[in-house]
Amino acid sequence: MLHFSRWKTTLIWLTVLAGVIFALPNFLTQSMRDDLPSWMPDRPMTLGLDLQGGSYILLEVDRQSLIDERVQTLEDEVRQTLRTARVGYAGLNASGQTVTLRLRDPAQAEAARTALQPIVAPVSGNLLTGGAITELQLDEPETGVFTLGLTDQGITNRLSNAVAQSIEVVRRRVDELGTTEPIIQRQGADRIMVQVPGLQDPQRLKQLLNQTAKLSFHLVDQTGSPADVARGGRPPAGAQLLYTNDATPQPVLIQRQVMVSGANLTDAQAGFDGQTNEAVVNIRFDSQGAQRFGSVTQQNVGRPFAIVLDDKVLSAPVIRQPILGGQAQISGSFTVQTANDLAVLLRAGALPATLDVIEERTVGPGLGADSIAAGEMAGIVGAIFVVTFMVLAYGFLGVLANVAMFINVLLLVAILSLLGATLTLPGIAGMVLTMGMAVDSNVLIYERMLEERRNGRSVIQSIDAGFSKALGTIMDANVTTLIAAAVLFYLGSGPVRGFAVTLALGIVTTVFTALTLTRWLVAFWVKRRRPKEVPTGWINFIPHNTKIGFMKVRNWAFSITGALSIASVVGFALFGVNQGIDFTGGTVIELRAKGNTADIQKIRQDVSMLVDGDLQVQEFGSARDVLVRFGVQQGEGETPQATVDAVRGALTADYDFQRVEIVGPTVSGELAWAAVLGVCGALFGIALYVWFRFEWQFALGAIIATAHDVLMMLGFLVLTRLEFNLSSIAAILTIVGYSLNDTVVVFDRIRENLRKFKKKPLEQIIDESLNDTLSRTILTAVTTVLALCALFAFGGEVIRNFVAPMLIGVLVGVYSSIYIAAPVLIHFKLRPETVALPGESEAAGDPPAPRRTSTAGGV
Repeated sequence: MLHFSRWKTTLIWLTVLAGVIFALPNFLTQSMRDDLPSWMPDRPMTLGLDLQGGSYILLEVDRQSLIDERVQTLEDEVRQTLRTARVGYAGLNASGQTVTLRLRDPAQAEAARTALQPIVAPVSGNLLTGGAITELQLDEPETGVFTLGLTDQGITNRLSNAVAQSIEVVRRRVDELGTTEPIIQRQGADRIMVQVPGLQDPQRLKQLLNQTAKLSFHLVDQTGSPADVARGGRPPAGAQLLYTNDATPQPVLIQRQVMVSGANLTDAQAGFDGQTNEAVVNIRFDSQGAQRFGSVTQQNVGRPFAIVLDDKVLSAPVIRQPILGGQAQISGSFTVQTANDLAVLLRAGALPATLDVIEERTVGPGLGADSIAAGEMAGIVGAIFVVTFMVLAYGFLGVLANVAMFINVLLLVAILSLLGATLTLPGIAGMVLTMGMAVDSNVLIYERMLEERRNGRSVIQSIDAGFSKALGTIMDANVTTLIAAAVLFYLGSGPVRGFAVTLALGIVTTVFTALTLTRWLVAFWVKRRRPKEVPTGWINFIPHNTKIGFMKVRNWAFSITGALSIASVVGFALFGVNQGIDFTGGTVIELRAKGNTADIQKIRQDVSMLVDGDLQVQEFGSARDVLVRFGVQQGEGETPQATVDAVRGALTADYDFQRVEIVGPTVSGELAWAAVLGVCGALFGIALYVWFRFEWQFALGAIIATAHDVLMMLGFLVLTRLEFNLSSIAAILTIVGYSLNDTVVVFDRIRENLRKFKKKPLEQIIDESLNDTLSRTILTAVTTVLALCALFAFGGEVIRNFVAPMLIGVLVGVYSSIYIAAPVLIHFKLRPETVALPGESEAAGDPPAPRRTSTAGGV
């Protein structure tokens, strides 16, 4: 495996060169990137909101408002159709998803059916549904009575269309803010995700996205008394009661008929009234709108004309003279800011349905800068730890491993840049963890080299065997972690997905650098130097040829493990974990005092008057930083914006809002289910892979060991009361992959020894296999723990809840690989006590035993 043809060498270094070129923009300033040649890539990785600040909002189309509006439109359409067809009706009303019609004369049933047929005709579907859609169902429950009901297929189609239209409207509105590189994407059937990096005023964004912005012009109804209708009276036929948008809303009776629609607008600009100098919005209609607006104002001089936005009357001026130029003015006690915002809304167009904010995450630019600094420090310290350790443990081979590790990181950064991926704080954690796990493959190779040399092979044979015999183990170990990363990406969201992408790509680059680049470096060194011995390090951390009898204490280990597992389950049942808002719903606000210290007592007092239920106010990192947490407020449901706005108003004078996260109950329930499915899916996928690669006993051992690790981590979270959120799930799944990585290495050596020693008792084979891989197990754990310790110490307060379970998980994973996974093979009788079958040669070191036929056969 040490021979490389010229084309392979060229391909390897071209890959490295491409990695350097694509990663380079991430290490240059903007001015330096501007000076790069045109053929070189100049775009670095996009920083996530947690690193550069900004707002993340998840919007959901209000399904019920969409249905109500469609039913109301259908009622008007049926009324107009019957009048045109001269079909008389005694009753026409809408209820739920149905419009019911009763004819005056049942003899006109056929004429009514014919007139209504075009309304219920199938419509063309959208790109998602395709084909013809039966949106309405026409039924005749009795003679002279018709019902027109919305079908589920029709509602789904209309909902899909509404989401598609809303995305375009939202994009136009966000673009009006002048922000750079906003991300607006569809999520699921009825949701829209909006990310706006660097936005300094997230409150304004919410206000722009929360409004439907349906503008319409109606004549004011002067036949009834608005005050009487407001007190419970019945409005005149064809009229409805609305209220003004003033501080003290006043009732206004308007005619239902829309005289001019906002759909006819072509432009809207904020300005000032020439006489009063008040802020106004100047609007311009298209030719059809101008003609209709001129006709209405010409025919109704002297009558009030109401301007209605989202069922609120902005103003109702009296028409003094016909307005024939296609231009008009909207006034209504505007400030400069509100006039600008209304102009933005009108230019972007109306949303086809109401959008509810069901999740919100806002990070201030100051916190983003702190996160970048913390991530850089964690990466530098982690790299120093790992580099130093590898050099001390393996000498010159450790130097080669460190070179490969740095190129590994460069390739990872290059791929993320090329894919246009977004780097988040958990993504940085994934990169630091990749550094710690990247040397795992080199440790496997180097330990195998040293072992082969101790067994009497030549230097060249030992080096070659180190790579060839470690190949299968490295692939098995990394595939299990890749499965966990895939499940994380599929079921995760936001930062969790960023971590999964970084982890998965890190695995790919690690396999390349370990099995190709490191091998080339070693082969080049061997060819040039002709070494007389395999290099070793300055410190032998783990003695070779250990003879520890691990299986002698397996029953004690099982007893201790069983007791701790039961304690974890009981603790979880009695006390549960400290669930974050990802699973419970609610609001988390991170504050930073504008002065030297934060007054936690006063914050608790001020906020307690604004929120109901449990309120947590605690110091967060430094004396200036405070974390405020409260649950979903009763009566606000999916849109807890009012409470957050009230808290912002009460504290904004003395505190900067570093981070705001709002999760509605619907989203939190979905995230909880996704978390459960994620853990179960990862376990199932890994079990299938281990079963396919080994035997069913190995798969059961892997699953039992992994379940043990998950239970131990849950017990740790119950005991420490650390917040349990989506990042905790990411940590658990990462440890699942890491633990299986270690377990598979042990299983691989057990399988090798089973083939080598066909008569030796299984207990003895397992002990030998564990001792053979002990140095690799410990050294890999040390490198990973060093990287995690750097993250824990320097990664910042937010990342610590993510790293702490992983630190415990690494240690528990080492324990379970030795004392859980391996002994399970004995319990499930992977190999009964047998001797060689007829014709088998006795391997050296096998003790004599009575001969009998085996039905299990081993591996």
